Amino acid sequence: MVLGVDGASDFNALHSRRHDGEVQLYAFNILALGGEDLRQLPLTMRKANLARLLRGRPDGIFVAPFEAAEIGPDLFAAACRMGLEGLVSKRRDRRCGAGRSKDWIKLKNRTNPAMTREC
Repeated sequence: MVLGVDGASDFNALHSRRHDGEVQLYAFNILALGGEDLRQLPLTMRKANLARLLRGRPDGIFVAPFEAAEIGPDLFAAACRMGLEGLVSKRRDRRCGAGRSKDWIKLKNRTNPAMTREC
């Protein structure tokens, strides 16, 4: 992602490729490590593996924050107020499967410009 002056992600800046030197990586999940498939582990264990892996990470790589509580509606409302594109919410006790699942949801802020962007 590229952060705007307000500290929020700016997808248009990332997409334009004019800010490549400012790009930051926010890791939010890990599916394999050292050749081992971690998708069968619950999210909490995958997050722990990710944090351990990135403990000595280089500049520009961050572990995305993880809220292990039932704060979805309040968090989504705050994301919308901040002008963010939305949230992805996953069940912390579930494994990672391919494709759509009832174990995670993607909530989009319909007022965000990304909703009308053409790629």
